[in-house]
Amino acid sequence: MYTTENAHLPTHVHSWARFVVWNGAAAVARKNPFSSWFTAMLHCFGGGILSCVLLAEPPLRFLANNTNILLASSIWYITFFCPCDLVSQGYSFLPVQLLAAGMKEVTRTWKIVGGVKHANSYYKNSWIVMIAIGWARGAGGSIITNFEQLVKGGWKPEADEWLKMSYPAKVTLLGSVLFTFQHTKYLAVSRHNLMFLYTMFLVVTKITMMITETATVLFAPLEDTLGRMLFGWQQQFSSCEKKSETKSSFNGTGSSTSKPIAVASDTVKKKHTKKTE
Repeated sequence: MYTTENAHLPTHVHSWARFVVWNGAAAVARKNPFSSWFTAMLHCFGGGILSCVLLAEPPLRFLANNTNILLASSIWYITFFCPCDLVSQGYSFLPVQLLAAGMKEVTRTWKIVGGVKHANSYYKNSWIVMIAIGWARGAGGSIITNFEQLVKGGWKPEADEWLKMSYPAKVTLLGSVLFTFQHTKYLAVSRHNLMFLYTMFLVVTKITMMITETATVLFAPLEDTLGRMLFGWQQQFSSCEKKSETKSSFNGTGSSTSKPIAVASDTVKKKHTKKTE
């Protein structure tokens, strides 16, 4: 079921143009074209491949659609091997990047909805499965980045998507939860209205991030607040215990220092009385 996965395939020009921006991507494409082509296909069809693996379907199912493979391969070719790098230079203009980014986010919404519906056809009203497949279908390209880096020979464990989630993975997870609740009738919003609102949120947020050149717009303060509310109690208790320990130790040192002072004053008084006698 790759209709939603490949319905807006030309929008992946945005993803492949980012390959050119990545360090050494053009050099890798010229040195090892097959590796570059394979990573581009993984980035384009990664959501469908990952969802098929999770649902025990053939992971190479995307190869059955010859039209999409040829279209994706042709876009990959002109992106890396166009004379005078005309495609890369054309993509360097900000309006073109904003248009491609908006189209990419529209495609993301359709992928999430398709993934949720696909999972529901296997497991009726199973929240966890629907959220997982919707997340995999919408952000599969960013989730399997480790495998892409391994294919290119530049695997970086510190850049693991599970250790440091990117913006696409976070926003896709949020959308998967929303559309799962809507599909199971726990969210009283029609699907078309929710798709419109969610798509507008994605497009506005992405364009704002690109114009302002910021990595996060909304999730950083929200994650910080939720982290303190849900997982910060132990740290607060430990900090309170440390403060109480420091106070008690300060009081103990104060009392211990006061004792020698009192003893010294007593000895001075005794000497003074002996002199008067």
